[in-house]
Amino acid sequence: MTREQIRIVDYQPQFAPYFRFINEAWISAYFKMEAADYKALDNPQSYILDKGGYIIFALAGNTPVGTCALIKMDDLHYDYELAKMGVIPTYHGKGIGKMLGEATIAKAKLTGAKNIYLESNRILKPAINLYKKLGFVEITGRQSPYARSDIQMELVL
Repeated sequence: MTREQIRIVDYQPQFAPYFRFINEAWISAYFKMEAADYKALDNPQSYILDKGGYIIFALAGNTPVGTCALIKMDDLHYDYELAKMGVIPTYHGKGIGKMLGEATIAKAKLTGAKNIYLESNRILKPAINLYKKLGFVEITGRQSPYARSDIQMELVL
């Protein structure tokens, strides 16, 4: 599967199980699922989309192999949180994460967003490197709902 064979598409209701499966797989491989994870993964329509957020998918053929969300933030500084980015392990190293990140950032720009926030963990070195390549820089001082979060980053658009 080449990068050219991957399509980036918006959320469709039939993709909800993939949103959960892709994210639960990577979270469970490194950490444990937390309350904030269940809120987003069990209810993507009400928790993310109905509140002004977006979810996109990378498709190989018609099968979702990666996903990423923009969660609308009720915050004075940040418009969205880039969250729940994951790619099925057999598709790692093919540039799909970068495609998802670029498409998510483009979507935020289209809405007029000025700042995107994210949280991660330093053991996820490929993800941190990707975020840096996308232009995110490390920040400090924000409260996190995730016990696993040990790095916070922002992207000024």
